[in-house]
Amino acid sequence: MYKQIDMSLWAGRDDGHGKERWHQNIVPLKESAPAGIALLGVASDEGVKRNHGRIGAAAGPDAIRTYLANLAYHQSLPLYDAGNLYCKQGDLEALQYEQADKVCQLLEQKHFPLIIGGGHEIAYGSFSGLEKYLSKNQKNDPIGVINLDAHFDLRRADQATSGTPFLQMANHCHQQNISFNYLCLGISDIANTGTLFTTARQLNVKYLRDEDLNSWQLEKTNQQLKEFIQPCHAIYLSIDLDVLPAATAPGVSAPAAQGVPQEILEWLLTSIKQISGKRLKLADIAEYNPEYDIDGRTARVAARLCHLLIRKEEL
Repeated sequence: MYKQIDMSLWAGRDDGHGKERWHQNIVPLKESAPAGIALLGVASDEGVKRNHGRIGAAAGPDAIRTYLANLAYHQSLPLYDAGNLYCKQGDLEALQYEQADKVCQLLEQKHFPLIIGGGHEIAYGSFSGLEKYLSKNQKNDPIGVINLDAHFDLRRADQATSGTPFLQMANHCHQQNISFNYLCLGISDIANTGTLFTTARQLNVKYLRDEDLNSWQLEKTNQQLKEFIQPCHAIYLSIDLDVLPAATAPGVSAPAAQGVPQEILEWLLTSIKQISGKRLKLADIAEYNPEYDIDGRTARVAARLCHLLIRKEEL
């Protein structure tokens, strides 16, 4: 179910020097709007509920908006709020289809979709929207899926959950006879069972553990990113906030015992952007749960990551 966003969420400081902050630049998205950055909320935690996690992420998109509102805005591109999608009567499957249609529409309108959740079930809707867009435009070159996450999210289940989206992608690719290219960064040994590691190997998933992502292995990691990204026509980047340490991101569905330090995560994000260039077609941030946040720590990090995702390096 689609709902236009309440623009009253976009409020903040006015320094008297023009439109320098997000709240002064963002406008509701209209069909004829020039190409820009389109912020789409997916207010769902039905997948988290099905996966027996801590519910509350459905409130994530609007909560993140309130922290984005007062950030400095340095981009020349127009900034749009594309509203929220909601899970109606627990029908997550319908929501994923609706999200795919909305993402495809935004891409057709030449926007960069920046999607905020919501549980990580939103990942399948993001990927499906990109795949649908490429198929409609007769572009069947490989999509590279990069997930910054403590979990593979390759869980086998009778229905979609927050733990199944990347297996859903793999199954879709198999049905369509297209390659499944998946790189997961930040995997925690204690958060993934042996069965999940086996599934990852069977699907030829590339991954690095949380303990591998450190300051003394950056050059090696950068080379691995280049090798993964180079053959891909389009890149979809997903960030699950539970990849961060629990002290940095307490407001998530499943806090991490160790996690990837924020400075390393930001380095990864910047490297992925630089290597991908225009091939980075969309990104999402998932699993923010304001009910369990402390002093807005997680929301502030999520807002900063949104800033980094759309930032041009020169100011």
